[in-house]
Amino acid sequence: MTQTVTAAYGSIDKAANAFDELISEGFPREKLYLDKETNEVKVIVPETSQPEAEEILNRHGPDEVRALPFEDT
Repeated sequence: MTQTVTAAYGSIDKAANAFDELISEGFPREKLYLDKETNEVKVIVPETSQPEAEEILNRHGPDEVRALPFEDT
């Protein structure tokens, strides 16, 4: 199953750094979203990649990380 992992940060700098690291680690850019208004990074990943994505997001000091099943609308 595909998951949407969302990390909320206290600053845009932390969010942007997490986003950049996900790209440098090979996550596809089209599966990553940086919301500059809410300082959130979202990554759509298969369950097998979820732990790696969460580890990267957690390196940047998020206020919250959550995962939900991806719903294609």
